[in-house]
Amino acid sequence: MTKILLIVAFTIGIVLWFKFLAGKRNELPRKDKEKSPEDMVCCEVCQVNLPRSEALLSQGKFYCCDEHRRRGG
Repeated sequence: MTKILLIVAFTIGIVLWFKFLAGKRNELPRKDKEKSPEDMVCCEVCQVNLPRSEALLSQGKFYCCDEHRRRGG
């Protein structure tokens, strides 16, 4: 009877350990997916809002495309 109880307890322990490890593995990708908000800027010519990383900066002004940068608003 004691052997059966030990086997059951050992099996439950192994299952819980694998669930714990699976939970830890699923947490890692979530951290990579989280992005911080990005500043938005306005194109001088067409007034469209776009992320700062996608905008073109020329003479202290932001533009959405090279054509608008050349036009210069």
